[in-house]
Amino acid sequence: MTVSREGDLPEGEEAGFPVVIVGHVDHGKSTLVGRLLHDTGALPPARIAALREQSAKRGLDLEFSFLLDSLQVERDQGITVDAAQVWFRGARRRYAVLDAPGHAEFLRNMVTGAAQADAAVLVVDAEQGVGEQTRRHLYLLSILGIANVVVAVNKMDRVGWGEARFSALVAELGTYLGALGLRAARYVPLSARHGDNVVTGSDAAPWYEGPSLVAALDALPPRVRPTALPLRLPVQDIYRIGDKRALVGRLETGRIAVGDEVLLAPGGRRAKVLSLEGWGGPPRIAASAGESVAVVLDRDVFAERGHVLGATDTPPTEAHAVTVRLFWLDPQPLLEGERLILRHGTAETRAAVEAIEAVIDVDALTSAPAKQLERNGVARARLRARRPLALDTYGSSPNTGRGVLVRNHRIVGGFVVEALEQAGSNLTAVAAPLSAQERARANGHRGGVLWLTGLSGSGKSTLGTRAVRELAARGVQATLLDGDNLRTGLNRDLGFRAEDRAENVRRTAEAAALIADAGLVAVVALISPMEAYRAEARRIIGDRFREVYLSTDLATCEARDPKGLYRRAREDRLADFTGVSAPYEAPRNAELVLDTGRLDEGTSTQRLVGLALEAFALDGAADRAA
Repeated sequence: MTVSREGDLPEGEEAGFPVVIVGHVDHGKSTLVGRLLHDTGALPPARIAALREQSAKRGLDLEFSFLLDSLQVERDQGITVDAAQVWFRGARRRYAVLDAPGHAEFLRNMVTGAAQADAAVLVVDAEQGVGEQTRRHLYLLSILGIANVVVAVNKMDRVGWGEARFSALVAELGTYLGALGLRAARYVPLSARHGDNVVTGSDAAPWYEGPSLVAALDALPPRVRPTALPLRLPVQDIYRIGDKRALVGRLETGRIAVGDEVLLAPGGRRAKVLSLEGWGGPPRIAASAGESVAVVLDRDVFAERGHVLGATDTPPTEAHAVTVRLFWLDPQPLLEGERLILRHGTAETRAAVEAIEAVIDVDALTSAPAKQLERNGVARARLRARRPLALDTYGSSPNTGRGVLVRNHRIVGGFVVEALEQAGSNLTAVAAPLSAQERARANGHRGGVLWLTGLSGSGKSTLGTRAVRELAARGVQATLLDGDNLRTGLNRDLGFRAEDRAENVRRTAEAAALIADAGLVAVVALISPMEAYRAEARRIIGDRFREVYLSTDLATCEARDPKGLYRRAREDRLADFTGVSAPYEAPRNAELVLDTGRLDEGTSTQRLVGLALEAFALDGAADRAA
């Protein structure tokens, strides 16, 4: 949550240059912000009097951190929980300062504050030095693309204003920042409690000839205004205004005007802006970043929440797969292959974690591939969304180059986009001759996929064959995609290494999706041993996918050994055999679980057929077929 304290903001004046204050817990961030407000005259006398009263109740003279630490838990524990926004003026411009938490438990709120900033002040305690959270915050600044950094070496009075100590910290931080591709604009020795070198210079450190903290901020280059970036208007809703259909949303970047030709992504549909409707006033001629507007186009194009209006010459990229820099906030680790909700702007879709390419050690700045990412960890990851998203890289457009991941209705991670795999590059899709509804009416049922997974010998091929025959007897057009059959044709070039198994599943899923598109039911009999592989199959096939887990135990499957494979594996004549020398990950959320060691073939078949009729029959078709 961001707490904005706007009581002293002059009416009609914009928030100003946003700067985030970061650093390790107890290094003096809140005290520094309080001193900034006090010494720049941003506080009215009544506020100062209230601050003195609050401080006196706790036996203190004037505790500046109380200005921001307004929550009782913060005062009791002496830590900042919220990201609080306040304003002050320098000699050159006006600043919106975000005080971000340093405690590890409140990293989520630190990210909230830093994501809004164009520059950062890193606060380091001269006595305690560089801590874990110091490095973690700096790494997150690099992830968020905040290149303007001023380092405030605080509490210099506690080390006797020693030049050697200051120089040592400058060297240590300079090395770390350089490894991140960052560079501090200034290192300022100061004492926030006493005001030395915060707003004005100080005689306490005669060896320091640089600017005060505020003067260092004033010297930072101006921010790139959102209006200077390409048009991006995420569609929040579709309104009816009289007989007009309006796309409603807030401009994140750029400008829009009546007569402009715009592009709606994903999809690439083009139209011209017919009018810009306002609320409680006449139609407008133009609108700029930060404004909300209702856009009426000159022709009726399909649009829904999550689409993005962009300029035709600089449109957003449409992508299924994105490489991101990711920070993880949930106590439960992020697992490779996991499927979550991806939110970007107003868009929301399911996405799979295709790979965790590198988990970053923020202390040593080393990285290595991993299968999971722990809480407060940062990584480079590859995400694949179920449907295309309209995106930008963070470097080209910070407002539209970031998003969040959601698990169980909670935001559990945030990301910025590094690279995009453009959807449909150099391809031209051909529209299907018949729609899914037309095929369903012709066939008497919808298309879909029953994906049978389980150990070799669990009965996938046997049960799949029986189910296809039973479905045909009930008027359902169905076919079997058997793993062994596919490996003699479509997948004959694949072996049994992990990457080959993944590709085997992907190709099978694409083939099954085509069959489902044709209005048939594809029954897939494939070991598909890893959960990530099956998650990718579900993504490819979409909501027509039904997973059926044949949970028959290894001992039963090995006793059957219909193809003699277990015997060969036990004799070390068959490498990478699932269940013996290669792993099998049981599904956790299969739509149907069948133990063919306990259930007879007839019962198992009827349950499988029942799932197909329930999932893919037209209304009432299941009853008529029965």
